[in-house]
Amino acid sequence: MRTSKEYKQSLQQMRPNMYKFGELIKDVTTHPATRRTIEGHAQIFDAAHKKEYLNLLTTTSHLTGKRIIRYLSILQNAEDMIANVRMKRLMFQLTGTCTGGRCVGFNALNAMWAVTYDIDREHGTTYHQRLHSWLTKAQEQDITVAGALTDPKGDRSKSASEQDDPDMNLHIVSNENDGIVVRGAKVMICGVAAANELFVMPGTGYKQQDKDYAVSFVIPRDHENVTIVETRRPSDLREFENGFDIPVQQGGITQSYVLFEDTFIPNERVFLAGEHDHAINAVLHFIAPYRSAIGGCVAGQGDVMIGAAALMARANGLSEKTFREKIVQMIINNETTFGMGIAASSLGSRHPSGVWVPDPLLSNVNKVHVGTLPYETKRLTQDISGGIGETGCLPSCQDLTDPRYGELLKKYLTANCSGETRAKIARLIEWLTIGAGVPGCMHGGGSPDGAKLIINAQTDIHSYIELAKRLAGIDEDIIVTKKK
Repeated sequence: MRTSKEYKQSLQQMRPNMYKFGELIKDVTTHPATRRTIEGHAQIFDAAHKKEYLNLLTTTSHLTGKRIIRYLSILQNAEDMIANVRMKRLMFQLTGTCTGGRCVGFNALNAMWAVTYDIDREHGTTYHQRLHSWLTKAQEQDITVAGALTDPKGDRSKSASEQDDPDMNLHIVSNENDGIVVRGAKVMICGVAAANELFVMPGTGYKQQDKDYAVSFVIPRDHENVTIVETRRPSDLREFENGFDIPVQQGGITQSYVLFEDTFIPNERVFLAGEHDHAINAVLHFIAPYRSAIGGCVAGQGDVMIGAAALMARANGLSEKTFREKIVQMIINNETTFGMGIAASSLGSRHPSGVWVPDPLLSNVNKVHVGTLPYETKRLTQDISGGIGETGCLPSCQDLTDPRYGELLKKYLTANCSGETRAKIARLIEWLTIGAGVPGCMHGGGSPDGAKLIINAQTDIHSYIELAKRLAGIDEDIIVTKKK
């Protein structure tokens, strides 16, 4: 497996094709807009070589029998999936930020492992063997793979083929003997700056008339005719500054718009090309492990928030016991999403391809919790912290170190600790409550409303009615006539 140094070197060797504020980012490992997300992902490589994390972050490849990073493995049983949930919690604890440049691609390759198996059995294609070959090489090289599902979509009331502009969803524009050509975009994609390759999947299900939009493939991040634009974030100004305005020195987050301009994809990297009836299964097989494991991710965020809130209470001269009830609620929020992820993992089932699929009902229930409980934890973090923890209530590091008035600012920030220490805690709380912790909670892996649709579809309300009738000794069928 790679070291963090080798990982960074692999990124430096890639063709620059990423922009922010109109500037070409020539080296993602050093540029202020991207280097901290690289540092966060680099910690995965360092941790994987430590004895205390070895069994959690690594596993044995069922393809080669070699020790590999878990992010490039196929989930084969409940234990593998539980390790995924625990791994996501650990990574936020270690980095203080999102490492989506590995976890989303991990879910994508597992989803397509099942889907390519099904397509090949039905149509006699060779998608599964292509994926098998690619994954074997990916494991050997220990690459970092980001995942990309979300399309621009355009008018949400229209299907992909009904859009005024056909590029509102990524689609195939031509089929060549040796590959396909695609056009469109994937938007709000996490961790692209930290990735060696990008695993693309359909963002929704499609009908026959939309078959050209049913496409999945994997490409190097610097692939020809691919342009990446980094999004703007509330913390951008501070990203370009020094000192404690950057609260997590070894972690950061990036979100990207990935633009495909008549991009050629060779056949050996194509895993779905027009088999529209399998697109929805690709999405469902993706969201089951993702929505289970994200319960661990937001629990890890919550762990850090509890620590930061308690630290600020002490800095303010108060014991954290003063806020016992609020902290207990924060703990409950964390363990609810984590526990739901473990439950969904445990009650899953094995697909004929060998990949483990978490329970769809519980994983989507978890997604609904993930869209609400972390925000309550963030509110409680700011509540415990007092006004200094809220956005816009703390001078910049540049001002606090200014020779003219910096010492006065630090003097007036002093409480039960130095003014500089209190400022560092406040900036961390700001980062946790409006920064790195927010992406992924509400819409990461799909919206809570989408999860509720699946919950409704997965629930047999009639069986519950029969339970109630049996217990009450009722034989009469009670029918409600639909009103016009």
